[in-house]
Amino acid sequence: MITTDFANGAPCFLDLGAPDVPAATAFYGAVLGWDFESMGDGGGDMEGGMFRSDGKLVAGLGKLTEQGARSAWMIYFKVADADAAKQSVETAGGTVRVEPMDLEDWGRMAQFTDPLGGQFAVWQPRKDAGVEKVDEPGSLSWTELYTTDAAAAKAFYTTVLGWRYSDMDLPGGGGTYSLITPADQPEERMHGGIMQMPAEHLSLANGKPYWHPVFNVTDCDAAVAKVTENGGSVQMGPEDAEGVGRMAVCVDPAGADFVVLKPSES
Repeated sequence: MITTDFANGAPCFLDLGAPDVPAATAFYGAVLGWDFESMGDGGGDMEGGMFRSDGKLVAGLGKLTEQGARSAWMIYFKVADADAAKQSVETAGGTVRVEPMDLEDWGRMAQFTDPLGGQFAVWQPRKDAGVEKVDEPGSLSWTELYTTDAAAAKAFYTTVLGWRYSDMDLPGGGGTYSLITPADQPEERMHGGIMQMPAEHLSLANGKPYWHPVFNVTDCDAAVAKVTENGGSVQMGPEDAEGVGRMAVCVDPAGADFVVLKPSES
């Protein structure tokens, strides 16, 4: 489970790059009940801000400005040293998208691409640890990487973030799912999974691997109805996963993918 006492290597923040900030705020407000706190004047040209649930920070939102980039969620993993993480990324065959940089006195961040094409970020906290609400309705509860080579991805992220893995067979011959646990943490602190897929099944990113968030909801079917009512689409589900819950893979109107999950009762 994800907690807010973030261990090194655990997800601690996420943000969405969207071509239309007001449209994204309206969509996620309808689907997840989020409120938006603008960093601008609240006008149509606002560059972004923060999403909150019950007053607590749950995600960021920024204007997508990178030429040719698709709208997508970026997941940030906590590190003790963003510059050391950069060195590890390059040593392990990854590339730097955004050089390590300070965000005032909140922390230091960097964005990278793994050797297979999956994009992710790191956060070295100072005054700001990350999101304030996780593993509750309306917040991040899991992270997931779809990749074309799970073994290579696992080796890379172990080098960079120190992750450990435990593999499980998916039902119906659906392949292997690798559960991720931060270094030096018990398995109860699992925070995500890695799943291998052929490139043709990764059409959202033109065949390249990608990360996406899983959001906890109180009613999966109701959330899916809100997705489609507000211009989004559904790639898979809703369907029940034994021991996990009821879930659906969704895409927002700008093409960013995410999962909604009503967890099984423990």
